[in-house]
Amino acid sequence: MPKRVCNKGFKQSSRNWVQRQINDPYVVLARTKGYRSRAAFKLLEIQKKFEIIKRASVVVDLGAAPGSWSQVASILCKDIIAVDLLDIIPLPNVSFIRGDFLEESTISKVLSILDGRRPDVVLSDMAPNTCGVRKVDHIRIMNLVEAVYMFCEEMLAHGGTMVVKTFQGGSGADILHKMKVRFKTVKHFKPLSSRKESSELYVVSTGFHATAVQGN
Repeated sequence: MPKRVCNKGFKQSSRNWVQRQINDPYVVLARTKGYRSRAAFKLLEIQKKFEIIKRASVVVDLGAAPGSWSQVASILCKDIIAVDLLDIIPLPNVSFIRGDFLEESTISKVLSILDGRRPDVVLSDMAPNTCGVRKVDHIRIMNLVEAVYMFCEEMLAHGGTMVVKTFQGGSGADILHKMKVRFKTVKHFKPLSSRKESSELYVVSTGFHATAVQGN
């Protein structure tokens, strides 16, 4: 039977959020298994379906806080660079950079850790701040997706993979076309651990090529 929040000191929106959290089986399971948030299960599902991270992979996790995806990646491989404006609690196999991945100073730090290598996998579970105005939110979402794609254009290894969060109705045709030109396969995926009421989707793009892929 679902638990209910009765604290009248909370606003209704806060009560709804707390009630959703305490009744969410993935929140409970994340706590049980020691994951930093329920988001860990989304990457685990992506990994199970697409096998994007290999033992020898070099992974860059953009917008990593609180570190759930880096935590999962650190179990699968030994070379992760996590980037976020917020600090994260240290993780094994993870080099953390505090900064904006769009800024040159942050890119320089990433390049320094890579030391001439290129990442095999770039992950982004980021979502922009929304204002409730659909057109404005759509622009913010697509700007963030394109920023991750542009990062991959410059950094990703040949044959590499990009996983980026978007939302239903938020995957603009222009950016998807760009992805299909540079990646062998581009697929949308909604994990079971993503809340049913959420419109979030993940674009999983594999087989990055330095030049345009013919036939897409």
